[in-house]
Amino acid sequence: MRTLLSNLTGIFSMMLIAAFINAPLLGIAQEKYSLQTLDVSIKGTSSLHDWEMKSDKGTCEATVVVNKQNVSFSKLIFSLPANSLKSGHGMMDKNTYKALDVKKNPIISFVLSSAKVTPIDATTYQFKGIGNLTIAGATKETDLNAVCKYNAADESFSCTGTKSFKMTEYSVKPPTVMLGTIKTGDAITITYKLKIKN
Repeated sequence: MRTLLSNLTGIFSMMLIAAFINAPLLGIAQEKYSLQTLDVSIKGTSSLHDWEMKSDKGTCEATVVVNKQNVSFSKLIFSLPANSLKSGHGMMDKNTYKALDVKKNPIISFVLSSAKVTPIDATTYQFKGIGNLTIAGATKETDLNAVCKYNAADESFSCTGTKSFKMTEYSVKPPTVMLGTIKTGDAITITYKLKIKN
């Protein structure tokens, strides 16, 4: 019996080693990706006119597992310096940084907990993620969706998506300008476009 168990254990171990060695031949690959380009836009309303703030600064680290045509994300961490958001209007920027308390909370971040990736076609995928979004020091679990396209030429993913919520959900008081005579609305929409490459 001991000999049989020993033989079975040996066979099982050899199978695991063979599977590990041959993983690339089976089309299975786990790669680390980092940010190449970024375009973030935050849009909202005010009592005077609509407004927009933009940033192209940030970092993103992701671990992507590719198995033939199936893609999954086992890790994704995104961060953006809050004071990199610019509206083109100094007073608006100043009041936004005050509302976000950027000196105490300089980073806006998203850390992925789980994700479902569904193929749309041979190179395009629907990404539906759940994770922790931190703004102004307040962290909430939220969903984050995007459409990601695989670029075979440089082995990268280009992803786009939008997310809408209220600033007060993160204990952020909507900024005001001109001694409070111009007030911004609570609801905002974030549009993000990024490219990650291994």
